[in-house]
Amino acid sequence: MQQLGIIAFFIIYTGSITFLFHEFFKNEIYTFFAFLISSLSAIIAFVTVEYLKKFNLKKLIGALTGAFLGLIISRLITKNDLTFIIDQKIYNYVITFIQILIFYIGISVGVKKGEDFDIHSIIKGKTDNSKIKILDTSVIIDGRIADLAETGFLEGTLMIPQFVLIELQGIADSSDPLRRVRGRRGLDIIKRMQLQANIEIELTDKDFPKIKEVDSKLIFLAQKLDAKIVTNDYNLNKLAEVQGIEVLNLNTLANSLKPVVLPGETLNIQIIKSGKENYQGIGYLDDGTMVVVENGANKIGDKVELVVTSILQTTAGRMIFTKLK
Repeated sequence: MQQLGIIAFFIIYTGSITFLFHEFFKNEIYTFFAFLISSLSAIIAFVTVEYLKKFNLKKLIGALTGAFLGLIISRLITKNDLTFIIDQKIYNYVITFIQILIFYIGISVGVKKGEDFDIHSIIKGKTDNSKIKILDTSVIIDGRIADLAETGFLEGTLMIPQFVLIELQGIADSSDPLRRVRGRRGLDIIKRMQLQANIEIELTDKDFPKIKEVDSKLIFLAQKLDAKIVTNDYNLNKLAEVQGIEVLNLNTLANSLKPVVLPGETLNIQIIKSGKENYQGIGYLDDGTMVVVENGANKIGDKVELVVTSILQTTAGRMIFTKLK
C-alpha cells in the first residue's frame, strides 16, 4: 500500500511539473528537462527521507562535528596561493576537489564515531563505567538479581542491551511452554526492577550486527564500555574471564554465602532418598546443599543427627559428607 502511494505521488508530481512547463514554454526541450529534473528531485526526496529514518541524534552530532572540522582542515590546507605554480583554472578545480573530499571524509568519520558517542553519560555526568553491570539473559530469567539489587549491595547501573531484550522476547514467544514461561518471567523481572526507586536500570540500543551470538555481543559491549558482566552462565563466565573481563557470577556469590560447616560439627536433617553408593542416604540443608549420609539408606524419611566428616567443593556447588552420630 505504501509503495502504491509512493508511485502515485511520483506520477502526479512529475506529471504536473512536466505539464506546467509544456503549457508555459511550449518547448519540447524545456519539457524534457522539466520531466528529468522533477523525477530526480522526487527520487532524491524519497532517498533522503528513508536515510533520515535511520539517522539518529548521535550520528547527527557526529556528522555536524566532522563537517565543521573538515571545513577547518580544508581551509588550512588550501589557504596558500599556488597559482604561481599551476594555472588558475586548474588550481580552482584542485582546491574545490580537495575541499569536497575533506568535507566528505569529515562527515563520514563523524558519523562513524558518533555511534560510540554516549550522550546520556554527558547529560547525567557519568564517567565511571566500572560501575556499569551488564546483565545477560540467564541471570535475568534466574530472578535472584532483582532480590540482590533491592538489598542495595549491588551498586551502580544495571545495563540491559536491546539484543538481550530481543532474545528474551524470542524465548517468551516460544512454542515450548517451559521456555515461554522462562521468557515471560525474565520480562517480569526487568519490569520489577524498573519499578524499584533504588535500582538504576539502563536500556541501551548499542548493537553489533556483524556479531551473531548474544554472548559474544555481551563480551564486546563490556570491552567497549570497560564494564562488568553479571551472569550465572558457566560458559559465558569462562569466556569473559579469558578475555580479561570482570564477571560477577550469582552462583559463585550464592555458594560463598552458604553457612560454613566444619568437619566434626553436627547437623540435624531429614534423609530424603538413597544415594548412588550402597547404603548411602541423601538429605539437604535449607540452602539446598546436598548432604551425603554414610549408612543412611535405612533411615529414609527420618530426621537424624549427623556428624560432618568431610566437605567437597565442586563447580556445581558444595557437598557435605556425614555419618550417623
